[in-house]
Amino acid sequence: MIALAVSPTARSLRHPSFALGAVLTLALLAAAAVSLAWTPYSPYAIAVRDKLALPSAAHAFGTDSLGRDVASLVMAGSHTSILVGVVAVGVGLSAGTALGLLAAARRGWVEELVMRAADLVFAFPAVLSAIMLTAVVGPGIGTSIAAIGVFNVPIFARVARGSARAVHAREFVLAARTAGRSELAITLEHVLPSILPALIAQATIQFANAILWEAALSYLGLGTQPPNPSWGRLLNDAQAQLFRAPWLAVFPGLAIVLSVLGLNLLGDGLRDLLDPRLARRR
Repeated sequence: MIALAVSPTARSLRHPSFALGAVLTLALLAAAAVSLAWTPYSPYAIAVRDKLALPSAAHAFGTDSLGRDVASLVMAGSHTSILVGVVAVGVGLSAGTALGLLAAARRGWVEELVMRAADLVFAFPAVLSAIMLTAVVGPGIGTSIAAIGVFNVPIFARVARGSARAVHAREFVLAARTAGRSELAITLEHVLPSILPALIAQATIQFANAILWEAALSYLGLGTQPPNPSWGRLLNDAQAQLFRAPWLAVFPGLAIVLSVLGLNLLGDGLRDLLDPRLARRR
């Protein structure tokens, strides 16, 4: 009995992708949580006399062209990445799951309409959507969230629809339908709980993509605007000093790489742990 109780945790820790992804993701969350109360320096403090200082004991990641502490900027920039990721993935998950479940339950013209609308949204990547939104409402973090959130909707709709169609063919759903249960009740009580593992794993991967897209939009000047710190904005500022002060690009770049890598590994591990059949196929 004891072995059965601890086996899920032990299996999670023995899974290399899940374990490494969890460590990197927790490091990202910890850095963001700590920076809410403390950073080595204020990320908004300008000290021109200390500009472009090399990494040292005083400034672990060096300083930028305005004398701001790069470590503080990287820590504070994690807030933006997490905020955009949580809200954009939340929008895509809620709207996409609802549309996918509707398509799987109704079939026919409803399913066709939802899937063709998803194809239409796929024709406008997040960056292109952000450019169009910027032309209408201007750049900002809201533009990033809207563009990434809308692009996430068809992704979750496809995952929900494909997983739900498989569940609708299962015996317990057929039994519930024979017993007179409505399609709404079947969807909420039987189908949705069955597809949650797939949705959770996909949400983790889309969170990583949202961080990458937010950095790209900020780099292009379409996302987070000064003086608010953002990893993509830091890379944009660093390009003018790339050969003189390469650390300005190295540390924000590493933050993006490690965060995206950690979340992708975590999502990959969750897929295997929540559905062991996938792990056996590899």
